[in-house]
Amino acid sequence: MRSEQEMMRMLIDFAEQDARIRLVTLEGSRTNRNIPPDTFQDYDISYFVTDMDSFKKGDEWLNIFGRRIMMQKPEDMELFPPDLGGDWFSYLMLFEDGNKLDLTLIPVHGVEEYFAQSDGLVEVLLDKDRLVTDDVTPSDRQYWIKKPTAREFDDCCNEFWMTATYVVKGLARKEFLFAADHLHEIVRPNLLRMMAWQIGSQHGYDFSVGKNYKFIDRYLPVEDWETLLSTYSESGYPEMWRSLFTCYGLFRQYSIAVADRLGYDYPDYDAAITKYTEDIYNTWI
Repeated sequence: MRSEQEMMRMLIDFAEQDARIRLVTLEGSRTNRNIPPDTFQDYDISYFVTDMDSFKKGDEWLNIFGRRIMMQKPEDMELFPPDLGGDWFSYLMLFEDGNKLDLTLIPVHGVEEYFAQSDGLVEVLLDKDRLVTDDVTPSDRQYWIKKPTAREFDDCCNEFWMTATYVVKGLARKEFLFAADHLHEIVRPNLLRMMAWQIGSQHGYDFSVGKNYKFIDRYLPVEDWETLLSTYSESGYPEMWRSLFTCYGLFRQYSIAVADRLGYDYPDYDAAITKYTEDIYNTWI
């Protein structure tokens, strides 16, 4: 596998030698000093160019970056609409040596828009025309745990307990995928949100637990982490019922802790929804 130094030198050298490329930036985890580097990190690179069409008319110019085993061009797909701006174009490339490059082409006139919507994790690698006048220092501040307002706390509780009833309904009807989707997409993410808030209330609000809460285990008691992991057991109806009840217990524990620490009211519908769930579960078994 090519080293980080080799990859970065290649990407910058190519830009230096191509007059159409005026600015190069690096985004994502490779700019974040709080994330330990590893070989699975993508190279998230943006080239700001003067002539988009000359790049887009063919893919041969990409060969200089290495032998690809797969490539995706999101803006050229029909089934999955792209998330980027209308005149941006990206290439997601996985190479034979295991390196992955996410390369985005952006018109030079899009510099201001790019930095306006940036998440803060940006590093300028090359600026031929001094297009970037402000100091750019990568920061993950946007992803720090935020102290919830009383309304946000209540909204999280409301969403968790209301959506839980959809999981119950799906299990009672034996609509496994319906139940699993609501548990995975809404119920558990709000549990994780509440757990992160409790961590913030203990340790402060000046750090991140990572994308998709991937570092949350660093701040949880071992037994709570193991309990959380057990909720991912969804191989059948009995397992999903257990996962749901386990989510109830964890959510109750962490939301009450947040409420106590921040002086918020914990909603009384916990008891009502728990009884509702138990009643239906008892008829189901």
